[in-house]
Amino acid sequence: MTTPTPLPSYGDAFRQGIKPDPLLTVSAWADRHRMLSSVASGEPGLWRTARTPYLKEIMDCLSPSSPVERVVFMKGAQLGGTEAGLCWVGYVIHQAPGPMLLVQPTVETAKRHSKQRVDPLIEASGALKDLVKDPRSRDSGNTVLGKEFPGGVLVMTGANSAVGLRSMPVRYLFMDEVDGYPGDADGEGDPVALAVQRTVTFANRKILMVSTPTIKGFSRIEAAYAESDQRRYWVPCPACGGMQVLEWKQVQWPEGERDKAHYACIHCGAAIQDYQKGWMLERGQWIAAAPGASKTAGFHLSSLYSPHGWTSWGDIAEEHGQVHRDPPRLKVWVNTKLGETWEEAAEQLDGDGLMERREVFGKFLPSGIVILTAGVDVQDDRLEVEIVGWGRDEENWSVDYRILWGDPSGPAVWQDLDELLRRPFPHARQMPDLHIRAAALDTGGHHTLQAYAFCRSRQDRRIWAIKGRGGMGVPIWPRRPSRNNKGRVPLFIVGVDACKEAIYARLRLKESGPGYCHFPHDRDGEWFRQLTAERITTRFHRGRPIREWKKRDGDRNEALDCRVYAMAALQGLIAMGLQLNREAERLLDIPLKEETGGMEEKPAKPATKPQRRVYLSPWMM
Repeated sequence: MTTPTPLPSYGDAFRQGIKPDPLLTVSAWADRHRMLSSVASGEPGLWRTARTPYLKEIMDCLSPSSPVERVVFMKGAQLGGTEAGLCWVGYVIHQAPGPMLLVQPTVETAKRHSKQRVDPLIEASGALKDLVKDPRSRDSGNTVLGKEFPGGVLVMTGANSAVGLRSMPVRYLFMDEVDGYPGDADGEGDPVALAVQRTVTFANRKILMVSTPTIKGFSRIEAAYAESDQRRYWVPCPACGGMQVLEWKQVQWPEGERDKAHYACIHCGAAIQDYQKGWMLERGQWIAAAPGASKTAGFHLSSLYSPHGWTSWGDIAEEHGQVHRDPPRLKVWVNTKLGETWEEAAEQLDGDGLMERREVFGKFLPSGIVILTAGVDVQDDRLEVEIVGWGRDEENWSVDYRILWGDPSGPAVWQDLDELLRRPFPHARQMPDLHIRAAALDTGGHHTLQAYAFCRSRQDRRIWAIKGRGGMGVPIWPRRPSRNNKGRVPLFIVGVDACKEAIYARLRLKESGPGYCHFPHDRDGEWFRQLTAERITTRFHRGRPIREWKKRDGDRNEALDCRVYAMAALQGLIAMGLQLNREAERLLDIPLKEETGGMEEKPAKPATKPQRRVYLSPWMM
């Protein structure tokens, strides 16, 4: 009969917790004990720091033997930053146990991170699996958001939960994707400050902040990096040996062949190929621009350093070619590929000036339109609706704007809306009429229950109930809806600030192409003034700058709201698998119609109030 392994006593855990910290560094531990699972890694097997040499110094600054107290990693994508943090988590569990807090942007992402990254870390590495019990065992101390081990505990939470951020004192703090944190946690202040406050009782604390940056002046990771010793990774040229920091301006390619991009040495001009990156990274070194500035070690790295086989210079150049004319997508590229903040355009939008860009669309939908979406704003005495046509790279056309007068507490105006959303739209190409593919209806203000009821019976038509939420880090479209509402309908929380930033950036474009906004010739000045009614303002909350969209008292912004909701509906379709550019390519093979007819308009129903303005597209008149 096999004798069961005795569980560690509280005394064993106490002795484990007070024993001296080991001399083994985090990178050495990872090379010896960290196993990458096939579930969480594209390169499963034993961890090799040599694959990403730039991570060694970052990880070793987190070792107890290092005098560094805080590590800041401002980075691009595909560089292994989160994996380096997970190596540190494994090291703490196995070598230097103590209370540890891991913070993700939201509680939901913390749960997902736990299941997809932390659990595979523990299960694949034998040294850790023996210390953290099987979650299926009784009283295991192993839950989705908590992992107990001898001498310590790992707690995971979201930056949107003040309760989770002040749950206990911690020696180790790992804050991942800090630029995605909300500006305020449940009204209790900046989540980064709340989390750091948990570490003040530990003289030997360690703090790790990792993130891709966002907007200049509002990026947490940029601000933290500016307060550090500001290290950059210098690598040698294989031809001349000259040391340099890799910069986008040195990436070059043959005309029309971005996939063949190479790196031009800043010293000798030699063409360095992507396969030579491994040699360069192995011989690179971190050099601080402000040595000795503080106990904070700051590291900045772009995706140009991504190891061969992960992201090539050709990949980065090709993506730049796809987005360089569309500011919202270029912003993402700058943040995630260059690891740099995005600086917003300073000029203000002029609604009257946009009127000069009005066009005559003709009798049919413009030939570049692939799909139609609608945004619906609910007011006390009317519904306002914009129908937007979308084409390749999200070039867009304002197809129609309607004001449906009536009391939304009764059924008549909702019937008018239903008829409008069912309407077919003849296309300029020889193809079947287009119908509205999806609509987003705001339920966050007026007549909420009636709005829920309208959406509930139309889910199969993708008429979605939405509610806007401001603040940095709120995505345009959520991963999944909530049903925690009185109507018990799927409710999608829309990041309205992200939508408005994208819309305003595209309104500034001067030439047709990706993201460009087209307007019909009959649209009047009031509509354009509503579309540009809001401005970005900055206020300070407990010392931290907060970006807010504001309009002047007395101004109206229904046109902007409707455009936000129509854009959100498009993002909802993309989340469901819509490939806009693929549909656009298929459409280009369909020939154009001759301009011989148009759309017949049904007689309008008598308005319940004098119509202050009604916008009809030219083929509706």
